[in-house]
Amino acid sequence: MTGQIGPFEAHVPQAELDDLRERLARTRWIDEFPDRDWSYGTSRQYLQVLCAYWRDGFDWRACEARLNTFGQVAMDVDGQRIHAVHARSPEPGALPLLLVHGWPGSVFEFEKVIDPLRDPVRHGGRASDAFHVVCPSIPGYGFSGPTVGPGWNVRRISTAFALLMHGLGYQRYGAAGGDWGSHIVTDLVYSGSGAGVRGLYLTMPLGEPPEGTGDPEAGLTGTERQGLRDWAAHQAAGTVIHHPLNTTRPHTMAHAMNDSPAGLAAWMVDMFRSFSDCGGDVERSFTKDELLANVTTYWLTRTIASAARLYAEWATQKQTFPRPPRVEVPTGCAIYPRDVRRVPRSWAERRYAVTHWTEMPAGGHFPSLEQPELFVTDLRAFFRQLR
Repeated sequence: MTGQIGPFEAHVPQAELDDLRERLARTRWIDEFPDRDWSYGTSRQYLQVLCAYWRDGFDWRACEARLNTFGQVAMDVDGQRIHAVHARSPEPGALPLLLVHGWPGSVFEFEKVIDPLRDPVRHGGRASDAFHVVCPSIPGYGFSGPTVGPGWNVRRISTAFALLMHGLGYQRYGAAGGDWGSHIVTDLVYSGSGAGVRGLYLTMPLGEPPEGTGDPEAGLTGTERQGLRDWAAHQAAGTVIHHPLNTTRPHTMAHAMNDSPAGLAAWMVDMFRSFSDCGGDVERSFTKDELLANVTTYWLTRTIASAARLYAEWATQKQTFPRPPRVEVPTGCAIYPRDVRRVPRSWAERRYAVTHWTEMPAGGHFPSLEQPELFVTDLRAFFRQLR
């Protein structure tokens, strides 16, 4: 059963913020060898500084105010709340855009790009490039969570997002995302529920190697080979250990992170550092406020466990559903040099009708936060041909 779409306003009880500060003040810090920095994982020295700022300087109310300024909605799908930022453009000819975040992100990934996308004239662009921007929280993540029961896999999520766009009155729209966002908007086309999707724009496209060849890297450029090696290096170094752990035992670490804000920050900030183009200095790519807006969203909504469960739901879906067909909807891909996984163009073309491919000069897994101008410029250029 699906209910009506209604307005949503972010405002957590003050008692939740007071509890967060008290827990941060009582953090029991780990021992750490001198001068080890990040070599064993998240640096205690850095984390202590970050958590002190979280406790005494970070302004969650300002984060809520920014979301509420954009405008938000919520709807019910099978008893599950689906939350979304809904930022309508002042331009009457704007193209609706479904913009989906990934792991370990939230709708705050897009706060730098929402205004330039919905009101390009005010940001030095052209009115013809305007979008009505819809940024949903993935069920189980942030304000769309926790999930109320099992079965919220990628197919169910993509179907819910199609219902959201229909409920908002959008029959024809573009869809974009990275990480889980890539999976979800791709599945939107696979499933048939996204019949109105005019084009896909992906910052981490799916892809597969050629079948029946002895060397899957045959014919690849040096840059493409490096992308595959970087993914292998992440696996070897354990920076993507969340993937198998969340797939098989998503609650094992979630108990600790749901109870300790410092533990949650340690886990998530390590991923932001490892997956971004920061050269080892996480604040070269993100401010403390940007990091903490994301971490605090998970903390206040108590969604670290339900977010992790999506990996297990996805594993079950892949065993159940047949191999999907190739996507014939025009697809644009932007490859950022420090993204955690970068597939070669030839691999992506086995899954998509690629009509636009950009090798970016900088940026990582969170391009709309790290390189918002590059992100906006390229997304506009891709959809310009589809309006």
